Amino acid sequence: MGISGVFKRGPKEDKFVGMLLEQSKITVEGLRLLEKWLGKSELKDKAIDQMRAKEIEADEVRRILIDELHNTFITPLDREDIFMLSLYIDDILDYCYTTVEEMQLLEIEADEHMINMIKMTREATEELEMAFHRIFTNPRVAGEHARRAKKLENEVEHLYRVAISELFTKAKDFSPMMVMLRRRELYRHVSNMADQADKAADILGMVVMKLT
Repeated sequence: MGISGVFKRGPKEDKFVGMLLEQSKITVEGLRLLEKWLGKSELKDKAIDQMRAKEIEADEVRRILIDELHNTFITPLDREDIFMLSLYIDDILDYCYTTVEEMQLLEIEADEHMINMIKMTREATEELEMAFHRIFTNPRVAGEHARRAKKLENEVEHLYRVAISELFTKAKDFSPMMVMLRRRELYRHVSNMADQADKAADILGMVVMKLT
């Protein structure tokens, strides 16, 4: 683990976990906003601006975290782990923003598969947030939250394959092909969003192993 494992942690070191917590909290808020907008066309005009505001808020937390990494010799976790956790959480919110953007540009409404995929990604990100709350006081509990996040990501991937299968097997002819391809692009986008939660969970799993 980081060199701070030899010493007693103090506020200067714990601030990194605090910033990761803040990042994950903002990301969960962004995913909840995305869920709220799905299927509600009257909110679409506001969606991009509101999601962009969340992205800017989270980006600022990440910029401060990276700056503090440069300025801090002793960190509570390996500095590479802190950096990568922040990166993957940032990617989740980036995909939230671009999902809203693509839905508008491609003129695709959310269907049941997409709604469920985003819901499970939000639940996976909530598990990551809870893991950060427990990382020092109950590291094995944090590891369990990370495993739950990975399980949810696996469910998203299964649903992605089901959605793609249904998209093509239910088509009777080639007339809706362009709509099908646009919808597939959105499915893939949400699947990639869930992948970032899975990557963060992998890093958390390694962090727990180092701490225990």
